[in-house]
Amino acid sequence: MEINKRTILWIVFAVSLVVLWNNWMVSNGKQSMFSPTPPAKVAQAPANNAANTTTGVPAAGAQPGAVPGTPGAPAAPAPVRAERITVTTDVVKAEIDTLGGVIRRLELLKYPDSLDKTKNQVLFNVEGNNTYLGQTGLIGSTTAGVLPNHNTPFVARPGLRTLDGGNAVQVVLDAEQGGVKLTKTLTFKRGDYVIDVRHDVTNLTQAPVTPSLYLQLQHDGNKPPGGSWFMPTFGSHPTMWTPEEKYKKVEFEKIEKGTAEHATKANNGWVAMAQHFFVSAFIPADNTARDIYTKKLATNLYAIGTTQSLGAVAPGATVSNTARLYSGPQDEKKLEVITPGLELVKDYGMFAIISKPLFWVMDQIHTLLGNWGWTIIAFTILIKLAFFPLSAAGYRSMAKMRVVTPKMQAIRERFKNDPMKMQQATMELYKAEKINPLGGCLPILVQMPVFLALYYVLQASVEMRGAPWVGWITDLTQPDPFFILPILYAISMFVTQKLSPQPADPMQAKMMLFMPLAFSVMFVFFPSGLVLYWVVNNLVSIAQQYVITKKYGTATK
Repeated sequence: MEINKRTILWIVFAVSLVVLWNNWMVSNGKQSMFSPTPPAKVAQAPANNAANTTTGVPAAGAQPGAVPGTPGAPAAPAPVRAERITVTTDVVKAEIDTLGGVIRRLELLKYPDSLDKTKNQVLFNVEGNNTYLGQTGLIGSTTAGVLPNHNTPFVARPGLRTLDGGNAVQVVLDAEQGGVKLTKTLTFKRGDYVIDVRHDVTNLTQAPVTPSLYLQLQHDGNKPPGGSWFMPTFGSHPTMWTPEEKYKKVEFEKIEKGTAEHATKANNGWVAMAQHFFVSAFIPADNTARDIYTKKLATNLYAIGTTQSLGAVAPGATVSNTARLYSGPQDEKKLEVITPGLELVKDYGMFAIISKPLFWVMDQIHTLLGNWGWTIIAFTILIKLAFFPLSAAGYRSMAKMRVVTPKMQAIRERFKNDPMKMQQATMELYKAEKINPLGGCLPILVQMPVFLALYYVLQASVEMRGAPWVGWITDLTQPDPFFILPILYAISMFVTQKLSPQPADPMQAKMMLFMPLAFSVMFVFFPSGLVLYWVVNNLVSIAQQYVITKKYGTATK
């Protein structure tokens, strides 16, 4: 029994220590032990970082890690006053700057901000030291100058800016520069976070031109606000998918040092900027050759993008290119149907092999129940039923251990001065009573992988972000605001210990009594959904343990 209790204690202590250390590392900007991509720790951007958004036009033939530069050519003859166009659908509110034809701000109307619930989540934005933009344009020049890019003034054609009962709204932007006319058409659709992006290139010169199109995402390297040891905020990071190399994350630190390694050419795939719960991804048309690059644009400003050759465009001719820009939540089911591999931006860390099927099961239950809190409860009961034979074996071993405790006490008294004989006699007793001294560990060992996998499901699933359960639990991904669930956990764990055999060592017994308090304090900082899982797990375990203990206790009378 003493070996059994010590084993349990050390397992729980070791796992807790690992989780504490890992979250401390993440909260301080260091590499997580469970995820290959940490929040980047880089220099802060200067106060005038917004000015940097007019830099970073890829040079012709740009390679990953190349120093950015705007092609040297005559500037536009006269400045054009920029216009801000606001487009509103049922799911997004976008602000388009005619200077460059850039979506300067993108607000998600269905998702409140994690820090200020009175505001909506914002993705694309330029504010203070923060920069997050999706940019497109042409690379190349003629004798008349550089071709239109994301620094070029555009003119917006008149049109509707809201759905107004329709299913789509378009913004059409025109620019002429370097003897080439570029028309950008952005199509926003009802209930959709995918923006169709079309580029029409018309050659107005008397000679052929060979432009290339770039699709680029800019982002600063700042660490996101908020977070704690147990609830870290995951930093943004560039990511990509190609058929050959599959999913790849890139760290800002490696881009800073010029050591980022990834695919540089592909015919399919996408490039993206992922963050906690959300992602923006440029998805070029299928079966089109493209180069892929990552690079540093300025101090604390980085980019990931693709370039595609549009071929030779004859005088007076027009060539068109279509792509898609997804900017929205990391909703696994939606991402799977948009393009291959995009659902992989939902980061389950090292427990993906367990977390992904676990979430699938929970999603099926949620389809029936419609509430993620009740889903967690039903899922917990389902897990307990699935592992009941294994858990029951552990409870039977613990029940038998309670029955033979007096015999073990007698052995300790008889051989208190001879530890070797005490150990030998104890093992003979275990053998005679058919007791597995480690059997009591099984209930904990069985639940631990599920516990850790569920932690990452709650941390990664935007489907549960802001999801309420009942009453005071308004967000299952956040800690319990009134500490009710941690208190219930402490009570349930205390009852569980009372049903378990008590250690003979008084000091060990005191430590076991202290564990419910220690874990309830730790669970104050955990997502309430995770604590709910553990409370329900304990309650079901208490019922199982009580029945089995009573059965074996009665059998020995």
